[in-house]
Amino acid sequence: MSTPLPPRYGAPITLEEAQRVMAAAVAECQRQGDWPMVIAIVDSGSHLKLFQALDGAQHASLAVAQAKAVTANNFRRPTKLLEEVVAGGGIGLRMLSMDGVCTVDGGLPLFRNGEVIGAIGVSGMNALQDAVIAAAAVAALAG
Repeated sequence: MSTPLPPRYGAPITLEEAQRVMAAAVAECQRQGDWPMVIAIVDSGSHLKLFQALDGAQHASLAVAQAKAVTANNFRRPTKLLEEVVAGGGIGLRMLSMDGVCTVDGGLPLFRNGEVIGAIGVSGMNALQDAVIAAAAVAALAG
């Protein structure tokens, strides 16, 4: 059985698209009770496109959010999948030895026409809450 190939990279996310994604992420943070999050959006080359630290966000989340976005873009997969690989142990633990890889939920690739155009990374609460914000942001791009 062969593993399916990840989606292809497309043209980078536009500023308008990134702003729409960011606005949805911030709105969801507010809807959840003003969660103090950091949100990073990178383009398909893993270059930072938009970055926002909400009031009260912890300093560590600045680096974590960007690392989640870069990881989701570079692997063209949600960081949750990498988290599951590490949690499975065995050879999956090799992920921990890779520089610049964040294996924590809260990073999602962003798509246009089935191609990866960038990614979002969210940090500030627990990983499941970070993922809630990221998913709301992705939905705004799709809709």
